[in-house]
Amino acid sequence: MDATTDRQGEITAIEHVVATIEHAQSNELVEEFVSLFREDAIWTTGAGKLLIGRDAIAAFTKQVLPGAMKDLVPSYEVVHVLFIRTDVAAVKVRQRYFSRKGEPVTDLGEGTPMYVMSKEDGQWRLTANQNTAVAASA
Repeated sequence: MDATTDRQGEITAIEHVVATIEHAQSNELVEEFVSLFREDAIWTTGAGKLLIGRDAIAAFTKQVLPGAMKDLVPSYEVVHVLFIRTDVAAVKVRQRYFSRKGEPVTDLGEGTPMYVMSKEDGQWRLTANQNTAVAASA
């Protein structure tokens, strides 16, 4: 296998993690979401709250996720992957929300999360992450 094929396989695996985030969010599956993080992960929420460690991320997610997606369908699209090392990647994501009928929900704006992922025991894990809203155009 050449380096390009190998790299594409890693990108596909990273895209799978992001698709699992989308699935967990859409279906309000707290445990599925939390399982994607390293034990010592860092998460900064869209509102700027710093969470350190999987336990803190789980406690926060258990408070905010149930009921949050009742009328929404989230969409997470990988827009760029930068391999810092072969086992560490910075992943830029486009985050949007839609109604259950498939219409864009524009009043929530878009998110532009940055996920730093590390490959642990053959599995890509969320390691250091920041969820950020897209700034309004001037």
